[in-house]
Amino acid sequence: MTPPSTLATAQRSLGDPDIRYPLWPALTRGCPRTSTDTLSYPVDVDYAYERVDTALFEPGYAARHGIPRGAGIERWAPLLPPLDAPSLGEGGTPLIEVAPGVHIKDEARNPTWSHKDRLNRCTTSAAVRAGAPGVVVASSGNHGAAAAAYAARAGLRCVVFTSTDTPPAVDAFLHAYGAVVLPVPIDHRWPLVREVVEHCGLHPVSNLTATHTGHAYGAEGYKTIAYEIHAELGAPAAVFVPTGYGELLYGVWKGFAELQRLGVTDSVPRIFACEPAAGGPLAAAVRAGVPATTVEVGDTDAYGIDCSVGGYRGVVALRASEGRPLLLTDDEMRAAQRELAAAGLWVELSAAAGLAGLRQVGDVEGPVVCVSTSSGFKDVSVGTRTSEPVDPAWDEVRRRLRAAGIDA
Repeated sequence: MTPPSTLATAQRSLGDPDIRYPLWPALTRGCPRTSTDTLSYPVDVDYAYERVDTALFEPGYAARHGIPRGAGIERWAPLLPPLDAPSLGEGGTPLIEVAPGVHIKDEARNPTWSHKDRLNRCTTSAAVRAGAPGVVVASSGNHGAAAAAYAARAGLRCVVFTSTDTPPAVDAFLHAYGAVVLPVPIDHRWPLVREVVEHCGLHPVSNLTATHTGHAYGAEGYKTIAYEIHAELGAPAAVFVPTGYGELLYGVWKGFAELQRLGVTDSVPRIFACEPAAGGPLAAAVRAGVPATTVEVGDTDAYGIDCSVGGYRGVVALRASEGRPLLLTDDEMRAAQRELAAAGLWVELSAAAGLAGLRQVGDVEGPVVCVSTSSGFKDVSVGTRTSEPVDPAWDEVRRRLRAAGIDA
């Protein structure tokens, strides 16, 4: 059978949902009619929901429709923008119960070991459809790695503007895919992305606007996390999401909202945004009652989510789900990181923010899911520690074992 194609119909303004734009070209600067010089409203993708066959959410759907193993998020193609870029097998990550009722959605199992692969399958597809020679992105970690990988898979060039303190392991990761890696001061990254778009014709797969809007197609890839959670667990009571610009937060909420709209579930979980206390632009926007804002960012090792600029997507997700933002210290995230390691999961400090948020809130009635966004390989401390050599004599080995609490 021919795999079902997209039912995407248009792009819709979040600043004014009555404003719609054609599905193509993908808008990469937010909604031009509602945005201002200081506040940018995102757009997202709308679908012909009345034509969605809810069998899409039944077991065996992929096999019945000839969707091969390894096709990635193509499993959900009717509710995604056109997928013109080849897959790397993104999605289908495990849901692991680490404590009674506490489940971890382990996004480190994606091809470049983070949730960003779902987004970049969609955004690189837009670059392919546009006939662009390549993509450009501002990122110090996961987003850049995923963009570089999906560009390479599609035969496109990739330019990554990183920060000057990008971890060496991540820098090596970017170069492995053949990306052009340009470390610059953080404040210069988005303006330089705009210059590359204008002068080189590369397709932007990260933000171009004053407050964060991102790529119109990007957050659509994150919806598939909600679909996968529902397939295994139904609708949980709450989902705790590490949050930087809020695209992942919005995508998870939108996926559950679509399931409810289609009658597949009767509830949407509360969505909790888990931000570093050193910054927290979404929490600041909620406190001030504004669509988005900027904040000063202090010192934190959670570099993957230490954003100074927020976006309206996060406000929408929290408001619609009756969720709320949480501000987490590095110590809280490190405690969660250790807890996950004790359960066999090695995660980046930023990725532990979801579990840290749950631990801050305390008991939640009903099953909860904490999204863990990426591998511990991406952390700033990787490569800075080596184990002390040991004399191979048995007495010395036994001494070291006993010191570690192992009987010998």
